[in-house]
Amino acid sequence: MSELNSADQRHIFRGELALLLVIVMNSFAVVLMLYSGSGISAISSVPYAFSVVFPFLSLGTWTYIFQALLIASLMILRKRFVLDYLLSFVVGFAFSMMLDFYKSWIGILPFNIPMRILYFVISYLLLSLGIAFSNRCGLPIIPTDLFPRELSAIKNFKYSKVKISFDVICLATTALITGIGLGRIKGLGIGTVLAAFTMGKVIGIVGEKLDGRFRFVTFRTACR
Repeated sequence: MSELNSADQRHIFRGELALLLVIVMNSFAVVLMLYSGSGISAISSVPYAFSVVFPFLSLGTWTYIFQALLIASLMILRKRFVLDYLLSFVVGFAFSMMLDFYKSWIGILPFNIPMRILYFVISYLLLSLGIAFSNRCGLPIIPTDLFPRELSAIKNFKYSKVKISFDVICLATTALITGIGLGRIKGLGIGTVLAAFTMGKVIGIVGEKLDGRFRFVTFRTACR
C-alpha cells in the first residue's frame, strides 16, 4: 500500500477541509442562486417551497427537516443503521444554519441584470464544485448531496442519471407544493431548470478533474 501511495503523484487534499468548503460554498450558492432571480437550486427547492407556504419555520429549519427524511429513506433502503448517515445530520444542521446566515444579509448585494447573471453563474459553479468535493471528501456529508450518491451505489445506477432524476423530482414537488399552497408556482426559474438538467453531468466532469489532480485524505485513511 505504501508503494502505491508513493507512486501516486497527485496532490493531497484534506477531506476535512473539503467538507468545510462544501458547507460554506454550497449554502452560499443556494442563497445566491435564489437571490439572482433565476430560481432556487433543486437540492433546496423543496425546503424553500415549504418555507414560503408555511413561513413559521425558516428556510434553514425546513432544510434540516427535509434532510432528515432523506437520511431516513437511505437507512430504510439499506435495511440497517448506518453511523455515517447519522453523523450527516450534524453536517446538515451546519449547512442549514449557514443558509439562514447568508439569507440575512444577501440583500446588500447589487441587484441588476448583469449582476444577476453573474450571481447565477457563480452559484452554479460553486454548487458543482461543492458537490464534487462532497462525493470525495470521505466524511459524512450534507444529506442532499449524500442521497443521490448513496442511492446510486445502492441501486447500482450511474450517478449523473440519479442526480438529474433527483433534481427533477425535487422541482416537480416544489411546483406542486407552491402551486397548491400559493395558487402559483414560486421559486422555480430558468436557472433552476437548467441546473437540474445539466448539473449532474457537470459534477461528473469536475469530479474527473479533481481525481486527476488530488488524492483526498482524512483522519480515517491517515490512520490506516
